[in-house]
Amino acid sequence: MSVAFTREESAETAAEVELPDRPISPHANLVTASGLEALAAAMAEHRATYNAAHQIEDATERRRAVALASREMRYFADRLRTAQVIPSPIELVAVAFGHRVTFKRDDGRRQTFRIVGEDEADPRNGSISYVSPVARVLIGRAADDVVWWATTRSKFSPLSKEKTEEGCDIIALD
Repeated sequence: MSVAFTREESAETAAEVELPDRPISPHANLVTASGLEALAAAMAEHRATYNAAHQIEDATERRRAVALASREMRYFADRLRTAQVIPSPIELVAVAFGHRVTFKRDDGRRQTFRIVGEDEADPRNGSISYVSPVARVLIGRAADDVVWWATTRSKFSPLSKEKTEEGCDIIALD
């Protein structure tokens, strides 16, 4: 029998939308304490979105909204399940996960980033993933080290731990 001659609920069921899962990184799911809180908040947000989606009257829009929220909930459930909270670093000897580091590029630009987990990373707001090329080259380095980043042939020169003339902290390992 054609779907056109069945009840609407049956047609909806026949046309359920299922989106593919978001890709999961092959790297360890390291997070800061605030990163774990952000993952939990994102899960709660998508759970609320999922519940709200079931109230949408338009069947097509409801299916789309439920599918999207379901996909996000699967992603965040997996990320919460696999999260490994890394405590804030205590020592300020070398750059590590969780540190904020300022470095000077060859062209004179100074940049400051906090090294965090993949889901927390937001370069525009000053955080980069521990698996990013910049973080990989900086982790384990100390103040005044000069490091070459082979990907772009840019040179990074971490400054001293003291305030600079511009007032920039470096390797402000906090």
